[in-house]
Amino acid sequence: MKRPRIPSQLSESVHHRLNMYALAASAAGVGLLALAHPSEAEIVYTKTHQVIGTNCVYPLDLNHDGIIDFLIQERGYSTASASNGLWVDQAFGNAVEATNYHAAALKEGALIGPRERFQHINDVYGELMAGHFCGTEAPCSTSGQWVNVKNRYLGLKFRITGKIHYGWARLSVKLQGSKITATLTGYAYETTPNKAIHAGQTHGPVHEALTRPDTGTQAIPAAGSVTQVSLIGQSASLGKLAQGNAVLLWRRP
Repeated sequence: MKRPRIPSQLSESVHHRLNMYALAASAAGVGLLALAHPSEAEIVYTKTHQVIGTNCVYPLDLNHDGIIDFLIQERGYSTASASNGLWVDQAFGNAVEATNYHAAALKEGALIGPRERFQHINDVYGELMAGHFCGTEAPCSTSGQWVNVKNRYLGLKFRITGKIHYGWARLSVKLQGSKITATLTGYAYETTPNKAIHAGQTHGPVHEALTRPDTGTQAIPAAGSVTQVSLIGQSASLGKLAQGNAVLLWRRP
C-alpha cells in the first residue's frame, strides 16, 4: 500500500519557493493529468481529517488530478515579532471568495458560484484566514474571519482543463495565544463547469455525489516523526511540475 505523504515544518525560503513553483506549475497546466468527470455524479466530495499546525502547508487538490489548486498554510511573519497567520494561496487563474484580501468564512448553505465575489492575490501569502499580530509598540490583536470558528467553508473557484469550476473546503480554526491550528475535514467541487455549489453540499440535485477517500497528502507533523520537504531544483520543467511528479520531494519517515 502506498504510504501517505506528510509535509514538515518549512522555512521562510522554502515556503516562498514552494508557492512559486507549485502554483505556477498548476496554472501552466502542462501535461495535465485530469481525471474524467464522473458520469453519474455532479458533485465530488472528499472526506478527510488533516491538521495544519505551526509552519505547515497543505496542498489542496480538489479534483484529485495531481495538480495543486490551493495551499492552506500556517506561518509566521518575518517582519513582525510573535505574529502568525493562516492563509490560503491559490494557483494563477484560481481564486478564493474574499473581501479586502480576507478569505470569507462561509456558513453551511452559502452559495458559491459565478455571482459571488472572488479574489486572487499573487504573492507568497495569499488571502488571510486568521491572524495574530503583536507589534513592538502596540498591543496584540487578531484579524480575519476564521478566528476560533468551527465548520466554516472556503468558497473556491478553480480551473480544470481551462474551464471554471466551483467548490468548497470545510475547516475549523483555533487560536491559543499566538498559536493557530486549522483542521480540514472535507472538500468538494461541482463537476459541471460554471455551475454553482452550496457550502457543505455533498449531493447533486439528481444523482448522489461521488465520495472519494482521502489517501494522499497529509499535513500532520508529529514530534519525532516529522519528515522533510524540499523542492525540485530550478531546472525542473513546468510540465513535470504540473503533472505532480516534481512539485515536492517527500522523504518517508
